[in-house]
Amino acid sequence: MSTPTVLRPSAETQYADELVALAANDEKPRPPQWKLSPQAVVRYVLGGTLSDGTVITPKYVGDRRLVEVAVGTLVTDRALLLVGVPGTAKSWLSEHLAAAISGNSTLIVQGTAGTSEEAVRYGWNYARLISEGPSEAALVPSPVLRAMQTGAVARVEELTRMPAEVQDSLITILSEKALPVPELNTQFQAVPGFTLIGTANDRDRGVNQMSSALARRFNTVVLPPPATEDAEVEIVSQRAAQLGRALELPSEPPALDEVRRVVRIFRELRGGTTVDGRTQLKKPSGSLSTAEAISVVTSGMALAAHFGDGSLGADELAAGLLGAVIKDRVSDTAAWQEYLEAVVKERKEWRDLYRACRELDPA
Repeated sequence: MSTPTVLRPSAETQYADELVALAANDEKPRPPQWKLSPQAVVRYVLGGTLSDGTVITPKYVGDRRLVEVAVGTLVTDRALLLVGVPGTAKSWLSEHLAAAISGNSTLIVQGTAGTSEEAVRYGWNYARLISEGPSEAALVPSPVLRAMQTGAVARVEELTRMPAEVQDSLITILSEKALPVPELNTQFQAVPGFTLIGTANDRDRGVNQMSSALARRFNTVVLPPPATEDAEVEIVSQRAAQLGRALELPSEPPALDEVRRVVRIFRELRGGTTVDGRTQLKKPSGSLSTAEAISVVTSGMALAAHFGDGSLGADELAAGLLGAVIKDRVSDTAAWQEYLEAVVKERKEWRDLYRACRELDPA
């Protein structure tokens, strides 16, 4: 199946061949409206090789049991809440779970401070509302309502960024599996297969605490940061290579040595100590997440492709590192300068990176 030329195809489009192969080899029972069995959904997420030789690429690198618990939750009538610090692949996992279960990952509400209740419940076509009065034809369903009507998975990203009163509009939907429409004196009831995946983190500014009533409607799965440096290097290498292909960058895939340098810098600054535990470090204010490491490597690949020799190196990494680490010009600059002098400069194999960073920001 050919992939349309778009900047970022949805998961069900990008991995359509894998989903078809999994469905063809899937002999386990499937819950109502599910495209795959729970076992096949886990295999799609974690990767593997099917009996016919089809290779399923891993979408998430992490604890298998966490994925099984997440999928097991979605089989029941409870909603799933994926919680973790920024960059732990919450949105990535929710997208792929929706793609594997419903074949549609696009029924999504993006939570922000400006998200209104209409985005979660329903809105109105005001031209028809004025000319015809309240009617079902004038109602504009939200992604959540469309998921209820079709028995699909709805996604609510950054749930705790939405105002508390908007969050709580989900309570009736999750507890009663129905959405009242007082204007029409009726309600929409969810069909089998409907469920909801929310994502949230408590690190960023602007977080609105969930009410206990809403929290009880979710089964919460906490996604930890990558446990080891090798695991994080694998994630960053894989995603950066995928993004490079999607962006059609005429550069080589990122070398593991360069990816490892970025990952080690991020892990040491996040943890406040060097990998050998000998040097204590100031922690920058930013999260320095795995997602940001992917961004640093990808932007470096773009620089190498268009302004270098196509090979990712210290010169290309330096600009991305400064932008990722220094969010606050005062405190973060001090932390970064200390790290450069105490750690980067002392590692002989990193002298090229020290030089590149100093040339870019000699202060």
